Amino acid sequence: MVPTRPSPSTCRAAASRAAQALSRQQQRQPHTPGSAAAGVPFVTQPRRSLITSSRPVAAAPAPQRRSRFLQASPTTTTTTTTTTTNPRFQKINPSSTTTTTHSRRAYHSYDHPSPPSPFSPIERIILTAAYAHVPEHGFSQKALALGARDAGYLDISTNVLPDGVFSLVQWHLVSQREALAARAEALFGGEEGQRLGLGRKVELLTWERLLGNTPVIGQLQEALAIMAQPSYVPGSLKELAKLSDEIWFLVGDTSVDPSWYTKRASLSATYASAELFMTSDRSEGFVETRKFLHRRLEEVHDVGGTLRSVGQWVGFTASAGLNVLRSKGVRI
Repeated sequence: MVPTRPSPSTCRAAASRAAQALSRQQQRQPHTPGSAAAGVPFVTQPRRSLITSSRPVAAAPAPQRRSRFLQASPTTTTTTTTTTTNPRFQKINPSSTTTTTHSRRAYHSYDHPSPPSPFSPIERIILTAAYAHVPEHGFSQKALALGARDAGYLDISTNVLPDGVFSLVQWHLVSQREALAARAEALFGGEEGQRLGLGRKVELLTWERLLGNTPVIGQLQEALAIMAQPSYVPGSLKELAKLSDEIWFLVGDTSVDPSWYTKRASLSATYASAELFMTSDRSEGFVETRKFLHRRLEEVHDVGGTLRSVGQWVGFTASAGLNVLRSKGVRI
């Protein structure tokens, strides 16, 4: 039997049924672009959502970051705890210290280092030149201006002196105290001087210091009045304490007991009263002042006499300061 060709109507009907079947299949499955044209069946993969996923996702570990400010260095800690030299921490870890400290005693050690100069090089130049004008112009601003001019500076250069005329008074006190070392060597350097007792040496050296006031004896009362001003009293008392300590050291005192204080306190009071007496002494060679000094040193064992000396010195310097201020026109 010979097959017959289908009629055109039959082909159109078959094509129509195939198209309808394909359309129904596309409606049942999601459409993927390009798959229909290639004639490949539609196959879909289930989508995963980062929000609604059924499988829990493990949290990523936080990044490890080093903070230069929050992370302590072990080297720094070790250095702090093992190489510190602060005495306050030596009691906590004594084995870690690298320095040796000595316990403080309640009184003097015989160590007597030279204190640093309270004046700068420029101040020393100006004050040295100004001190030569003190006998004529006193401890005044004019003497300072003349000294600055003699040293090659302008008159306004005296502003480098923080305390004004008190700096000139302090120069007198410091320079005379520093000169005692050479005088002590001349007095006690020989065999005869070495045989002198400690009390005798103190009297001789104190007298030498009083004689240092001779070039400015006419202006000494003015200097005491300046020292008595409230703003300068602490500096004046400090210099008086340094003087008494210097004298006891130069005569060879080696005491390290509480008498170290009493010796210096009594000598300070004795010297202050003798210096006040010297301002009104008109005897030749200040003989009366020398006798006064001898009597006061004989009385240093009496505490009451020492306290009276301090009171007289404070009272005299205060009254002298008030009188000088009144003479300058200050209403007090």
